[in-house]
Amino acid sequence: MTQQTRIWFITGASKGLGYAFARAALEAGDRVIAVVRTISTLESLEKKYPDSLLPLELDVRSRESVFTVVKAAVEHFGGLDIIVNNAGAMTLGMVEELSEDDARSLMETNFFGALWVCQAVLPYLREQGSGHIIQVSSIGALVSGPMSGIYSASKFALEGLSEALAKEAASFGVKLTMVEPGGYWTDMYTTMSLSHPIEAYGPLREKMAKQYSEGSVDSDPQLAAEALLKLVGSEDPPLRLILGSMVFDVAINTYEERVNTWKQWKTVSRAAEKAIPAPEGYGESGEQNDSSN
Repeated sequence: MTQQTRIWFITGASKGLGYAFARAALEAGDRVIAVVRTISTLESLEKKYPDSLLPLELDVRSRESVFTVVKAAVEHFGGLDIIVNNAGAMTLGMVEELSEDDARSLMETNFFGALWVCQAVLPYLREQGSGHIIQVSSIGALVSGPMSGIYSASKFALEGLSEALAKEAASFGVKLTMVEPGGYWTDMYTTMSLSHPIEAYGPLREKMAKQYSEGSVDSDPQLAAEALLKLVGSEDPPLRLILGSMVFDVAINTYEERVNTWKQWKTVSRAAEKAIPAPEGYGESGEQNDSSN
């Protein structure tokens, strides 16, 4: 039985994982809307797949532009099947070192950009009663560390949003998966931003640099693309998918430690909850007497 041609919408498709995803989809016989900041970066793919590839320029940080481009994509190919929120940026630096621009710029791309795309595509996916949203997250959404605080914050936020969205969209037949990759040889490392260093963090910075150089495992993006094709071909895709052996082990170990800690503090946790009658005046004016976390 011949597989039906699927229509992909991939952000950040000009390089790295996004480019590998686009190429793999095209090679599989699918059609691709490749969203990039500069269309010229896709010239070779466009020549090879002139009828299957639609490159569109877009800065995902602009909500209005995202809606315009999604509308144009749907009008061109007649629909959408797989949405890959891959556009991303990285800023490294200790939390104290980060400027306001550092923090806001990263969140605008990694979190808000993905949010705008989801909001723009959902009306079409809901109407057709199908679709698969792929949120390219990171192992940094499961465990954070020195210098990656703001990057991890953007991915933690994306996953919090996505977990809720997956449940909201499921009633319309729309699937969602958060893909959590480890290291791949992309230009993320060469294009990432660095905060302005504070001298006091020098020793910790040197320690982290040594750990990264000795313990990092980086792979060919094609391996991630092959995994993605298996994912979108599944009838029952997972909510989360880790890519990479090393980060798989890190994730398992991290969650085992968390569960053990929760259990150690179980008595304190359970003692902090006991039902009581509603306080006097609670809800009478539509407001609570005090706030809760």
